[in-house]
Amino acid sequence: MKKVVFTLSLMLVAMLGFNGFAQENGQPVVGQTDGPVLTVDKELHDYGTVDYAGDGTCVFTITNTGNAPLIIELCKGSCGCTVPTWSKDPIAPGASTQIVVKYDTKRPGPFNKQVTITSNAVNAPSKIVKIKGSVKPKPVTETETTPPTN
Repeated sequence: MKKVVFTLSLMLVAMLGFNGFAQENGQPVVGQTDGPVLTVDKELHDYGTVDYAGDGTCVFTITNTGNAPLIIELCKGSCGCTVPTWSKDPIAPGASTQIVVKYDTKRPGPFNKQVTITSNAVNAPSKIVKIKGSVKPKPVTETETTPPTN
């Protein structure tokens, strides 16, 4: 019985070992993922302190490091104040695209939001990137401090 188990184990190891080498017919190399792979340039964008009604735009660069077209099906902000835009076109292997995220900076105070990227990537079909920062208070204008006259 031990000889049978030993022989089967050797056969399994041999089959897996030979299958793992690079092949002329386009099969992947050991460790290489077959299919689209989503790679993002950063996991977090820190705005720091932003002026009230200031520029709330940031960019995440997405690269397809796989060997098949990457399709970003959906990008969704964690609330209505975080709005991502992206290209619906497939991203070829080795190519990049951008996801532009706009945060509503007419909401004073600290913020910590996320954007969920849904794609056909084999490594991360649902990838989360984050934004954080703080929006300064709304500036007080002269008309807001002057009492009305009758």
